[in-house]
Amino acid sequence: MQGIKTRKDEKNGYFCRYLQGMIGTIVNTVAVIGGGTIGLLLKKRMPERVTTIYFQAIGLFTLAIGASMAVKMERILIVVASLAIGSLLGEWWNLEQGAERMGDKLKARFRVGSERFTEGLVTAFLLFCVGSMTILGTIQEGVEGNPNLLFTKSLMDFFSAILLASAFGIGVIFTAIPLFIFQAALTLLAKYAATFFTEEIIVGLTSTGGIMLIGLGINILGIKKLRVMNMLPSLVVVVLLLWLFR
Repeated sequence: MQGIKTRKDEKNGYFCRYLQGMIGTIVNTVAVIGGGTIGLLLKKRMPERVTTIYFQAIGLFTLAIGASMAVKMERILIVVASLAIGSLLGEWWNLEQGAERMGDKLKARFRVGSERFTEGLVTAFLLFCVGSMTILGTIQEGVEGNPNLLFTKSLMDFFSAILLASAFGIGVIFTAIPLFIFQAALTLLAKYAATFFTEEIIVGLTSTGGIMLIGLGINILGIKKLRVMNMLPSLVVVVLLLWLFR
């Protein structure tokens, strides 16, 4: 009996240490939920005329963020190849349709009336999770146990979540789930394989994510409908290609 209790205590202790090593990600997740909640409250008070111009501002903001990430691009051929291969894979798997079905199920389950639920989810995920600050912050916390960079990111994500949720609705708050899983996985990976995330891989991931954000900005502005969700596998492909051809 005592042996069972000891093993249980050991598991609880390990779980607590695991969470303590991810305090930056936990704070980041809470910041997104908090900012998104404030944004939802603001959304309810916006007249339609204001909502239209606000969406245009969000679209331009997304374009600007994407351009600032893509401008640092290196190894252009690998980035282009990653986007092409990743887009073909996403189209083959039909990720966009799957995401829309999942979004419809979530909306029905939680009785959400937001028409742009999936778009808000994807836009927020790319803004919050694909960038050098995310990668460097998780590496810093995983290797050194220092969450300061993720704390800074949390503050930025808090205000971004207010803007995005006031435009797209509750889908932005649901981003907290994939954000936590993504950053927790990166922190854990960094703890045991920090050397994998070379500067070249970080730049490649950031550049590819930036190009996809530009696509999202075009969607938000209504210029053309791009299937950005089907391009998501490119983020995995670019990491693999850069690792293979490093």
